[in-house]
Formats: sequence, C-alpha cells, structure tokens
Amino acid sequence: MQDRGKPETARYDVTSMGNAIVDVLWQAPESAIADYSLNRGSMTLIDEDRAEFLTSVMGEDCLMESGGSAGNTAVGIAALGGRSAYVGKVKDDELGRAFRSSLTGTGTLYDTPFSTDGPATARCLIFVTPDGQRTMNTFLGASTRLAPQDIDAAVIGASAVTYMEGYLWDQPEAKDALRLAVEVAHVQGRLTSLSLSDPFCVDRWRDEFVEMIDAGMIDIVFANQDELKSLYQTDDLSQARDRGLAANVKLIALTKGYEGSELLVPGQGAVDIPVVEVVKRIDTTGAGDLYAAGFLHGFTQGQSLETCGLWGARAAAAVIQRVGARLTATELAAVTAA
Repeated sequence: MQDRGKPETARYDVTSMGNAIVDVLWQAPESAIADYSLNRGSMTLIDEDRAEFLTSVMGEDCLMESGGSAGNTAVGIAALGGRSAYVGKVKDDELGRAFRSSLTGTGTLYDTPFSTDGPATARCLIFVTPDGQRTMNTFLGASTRLAPQDIDAAVIGASAVTYMEGYLWDQPEAKDALRLAVEVAHVQGRLTSLSLSDPFCVDRWRDEFVEMIDAGMIDIVFANQDELKSLYQTDDLSQARDRGLAANVKLIALTKGYEGSELLVPGQGAVDIPVVEVVKRIDTTGAGDLYAAGFLHGFTQGQSLETCGLWGARAAAAVIQRVGARLTATELAAVTAA
C-alpha cells in the first residue's frame, strides 16, 4: 500500500458513515415469516406503504433505537470509551429528531444537517424469530439523501479511521459522498474502512467494490464468509481467503460465525481469533456492527491485532445474547477486560 504519511494526532478515533435508520425490533413468532411473506434471514428494501403495514402488524410490543449498521458501530465505539463521530441523513421529523437525540446522547458527535423535504426518516423493521435469526425490512427514506455536501472535511480529516457501510453504495449521491470522504481521509494521512454489509449488497456492487480495493481506496475491510465469497465469486472459502490475502488493503477482518474470525493481513498471513462462547443466541441483530466497534476501538487504541479481534468477538458475542444492538455497562466492561 502507498504511504499515507504521518498524520497529526486524531481528534476522533472513528467516524462512521451509513444509512441513518431507526431500528424497530420485534420478538416475532416463527409463523410471521410466512404470514407476511418475509425473506427470512435477509435484508429486504421496502417502500413506505409496506413499511407502514409491517409497522402496524408489529404493534406496540417492540424496541425502538437509533441504528442502521454504521450507527450501531458508532454507538458501540462511544460506549467502549472511544471518540466517535457519525455521518448519516435523517429528516426533520419526529423520528429524525429522536434519532439525533438518541445518538448524541451516547457521546457520539452527530451534526449532519437535517433533510427538510422529501421522504420520512428511515426505519428498519426487524423480525427476530425464536432461533435468534433476524429478518430485516428496510425503508431507506431520508437516509438516501446523504450527499457530498454533508461531508464535513474537518471531521473526516481529524478521524483516525473513517468506517463506511457498503449499503451506502446503493445511492448515487451517497456513493459520491463516500468517495469524497475517502479522498479527504487519505489526503490527511488517515485510514478508511468498508463493511461489505450483506452478500446481496456485494452481488450488486462487486465490480465497484473490487475496483476500490484494487485502487487502494480502502485500508480495512470487514466481511463475513458469505460476503467474502461473493466478492471473489467462489463457493470455496479458502480461495476467497487467498484472494483476500493478496488484496491491496491493510487487513480484512473476516467473521466466520461459530468458527470465530480471522484477520487476513496481506504479506504477513492470517491471525486466528477463536470463537467466544455464548449461552444462548437471542438476536443476531448488530453482531457484525459490534464486531467492527470492538475491533476498531482496539485498533485506534494501539492494541495488538489479536486483542483487536478478541474485543470484536467479545462485543459480537455479547450483543447476540440480548435484544437490540446496545450493550450494558457490565457487557462493555467484559469486552475490554484483561
């Protein structure tokens, strides 16, 4: 990789960029998957009418939090004691104001301007079945309005790492915002990071993701095994790993579910991170997001890669044993315990 130069001391550890979405979680019966024609275990984009219908069937017995993938990571980093900032678009409506209040209340800097017209603030309706599997139905709403003018170069340039979710790539203006953030970060000698987000997201944008990686635009990639196999168009994980180990990145953090995770470091090899055992999988919402939070918190604090991976694994293990993507003080303390 090219030398970015030595930057000044960062004011923020991580700035996370993503679709600003209010998460609505419902402990749903298994029958809900068929009853409401849901795409089990996946994320499905829906329109506003479908969002209103699914909201109505969920009723009042649900949990609402400010979220979205990168939002969960931003909150996790702040909760762990990191200096966190966030970039994402909401509308100046009740949900949008609640999102801002919820996020800033965690200590995360969030000053992206409100959208004053167009669609309502986004929401993700998450049906959590008894086996802990999550089925997400997302109305992107105002989050699709993220644009280059929403990028605060002073914040990006003062962040050790800018972390971006792959879902941003679905919107042309957000794509331009992401490219601008990468440019600003690298000019200032900072690092960039991309979460591949979802195998279907990779299917849609594989060529452009590979092009960005090959061009050295991305320093750290977060992927699960299905996303990495999709990126390199193979059903063989070992082949995908070999491609990852040859990629023009600083590292790839590869999560493998029950088999733990690996840190693929081109030119050096792989660092194995053992699985952290859980008592019971309650809700897998946010597992990848919190893995990224734990890892990036360790990374920006100068911890070894083994420790970064362990903190990521612990954070992911903690969040799948509860409903929602936020950890308690006790759980947070366990993430970074010696």
